[in-house]
Amino acid sequence: MRRSTHRGFKAAVLLPGLLALAGCGGWANWTGGGKGDGNVVTRFLQGDFLRRQEAVSTDKAAMTRGESSEIIAELQGRRTILKPESPYGAVASAVLASSARTAEAELRAAKLRAQAASKNWLPSIGPNISLNSLGEVVTSLFIEQVIYDNGRKKAERDFAAHDVEFAAVSLSEDSNARVHDALTLYLAAEEGREKVAVADRSLKDMSHFEWVMNERVKGGVSDRSDLNVIRQKLAEIRAGREAAIGETRAALAELAAMAGKPLTDLHGVPAMHVDDGGVQPLTVLKAQADRDRIIAQAKVTRAGHLPGVKATGTVTGETSDYGLSVAADQLLGLGTAASLGAIAAAEEAAGRNVAQAEEDARRRMAALRQRETALALQLVEANKLSRQAKRNLDLFQAQYKGGARQVMDVVGVYETWAKQTQTAIALKYELARIQIELARDYGLLADGRQI
Repeated sequence: MRRSTHRGFKAAVLLPGLLALAGCGGWANWTGGGKGDGNVVTRFLQGDFLRRQEAVSTDKAAMTRGESSEIIAELQGRRTILKPESPYGAVASAVLASSARTAEAELRAAKLRAQAASKNWLPSIGPNISLNSLGEVVTSLFIEQVIYDNGRKKAERDFAAHDVEFAAVSLSEDSNARVHDALTLYLAAEEGREKVAVADRSLKDMSHFEWVMNERVKGGVSDRSDLNVIRQKLAEIRAGREAAIGETRAALAELAAMAGKPLTDLHGVPAMHVDDGGVQPLTVLKAQADRDRIIAQAKVTRAGHLPGVKATGTVTGETSDYGLSVAADQLLGLGTAASLGAIAAAEEAAGRNVAQAEEDARRRMAALRQRETALALQLVEANKLSRQAKRNLDLFQAQYKGGARQVMDVVGVYETWAKQTQTAIALKYELARIQIELARDYGLLADGRQI
C-alpha cells in the first residue's frame, strides 16, 4: 500500500481527512493541542465514530450466531420428516452420530472468521523495528486506524457473515446427503430381503413341481423336456436368490460401516409424505449465500481501487508521531477500467447464478414429483395384478389337484405370479428412493437445530 508523507500535507489533500474527523466529533481529541503524547489515536476512538462502529460490529456478530440471517434462520427452522421411532429415524440417528462432522468443523471455522472480521473496524497495532544510519536498532509502536475506506471494512464483515451462511448450507447438505445415502443402503437391504423371501417360496413350490414331473417322467406319462424346463426355472430362481442375498449383505455391511454398528435388526419401509412446506431447496439457498459472498468480495475489490483515509501514529520511547494518509490499495493503470467492469460483471453473474439455480431446482422438483406420482400409480396397478395372479394360481392349483390341469399349466401361472410380485417389490422401493431423494433436496432428512 502506498502512503503519502505524514507531515506537510497540502490543504487539498488533508481536506477529506479533516472532514471525516470533524464529522466523527474527534478532531479536538486527535490533535491534542499539537502535543505528541502518544495517546491521540485512543482518544480519537472514544468519540461517536467508536459508538457507531460498535453498533455495526454488534449487528454482524449477531449474524454469525444466526440471529439476523434469514438463510440460517430458515435452516434452523427445518425439522426432519423422519419419525424417531421408525426404522428410517433409527438409521438417520445412527449415521449422524457416527459422522466425522467435517462440514460442522468448517462452519465453526467460518463463525470464528466472522467473529474476527466483526472487529476489523478497531485500530491495528504492532511493533516497528528498524536500523538507523548510526547502526542503532530503533523499536517503535505503530498504530493505524481506518477513517474512510469506501466501505471496504463493512464489505469484509459482510463477506465473513455470508461465508457463515454458505458453510451452514453446506453443513445441511452434508447431513442430508449422509442420511440419504444411509437410507438408500437400508432400502437396498430391505428390497433384497423381500426378493429372497419370494425366491424361497418359489423354490419350495417349484421343487415340488419338479418332483411331480420327475415321477411322471419315470412312469412314462410326461416328456423329459418338461422336466428340463422346470429345472431351468429352478436354476434361474436360485441364481436370483443368491444375487439378492449378495446385494443385501453388501448393503448391510456398508450401512454398518457408516453407522459404526450393525443395523440388521431394523425392518420395514414406513410410509412417507414429503411436504416441502414452502421451503426452498438447499441448492437455491447455497446459490444465494454464494451470491452474497461474491458481491461482498466485489465490494472489497472495488474499494481497493478508490482512495481512502487512514490515521496513523508511531510511538518511540517518549516521543510520538502521527498524521493522516490518503491512498488506494490499487494504483491506477490502463487496465483499471476493465478491472472495475469485471467486478460489476461478477456481481451480475452471481445474481444470474441464483436465477439458474432456482430454475434447475424447479425442474428437478417437478421431475421428481411427477416420477413419484407415476410410481405410486404403477405400484397400485402392480399390486392389483399380483393379487389377481395369486387368485389365478390358487384356482389352477385347485384344478390341478382335481385332475383338470397339468403340471406345466400350474408352473406357467406360478411363474406369472412370481414376476408380478417381483415387479411390485421393485416399484415399492423405487418409490421410496424417490421420496427420500425429494426430502434430501429440501433438507428434510436432518434437523436444522444442529446449525
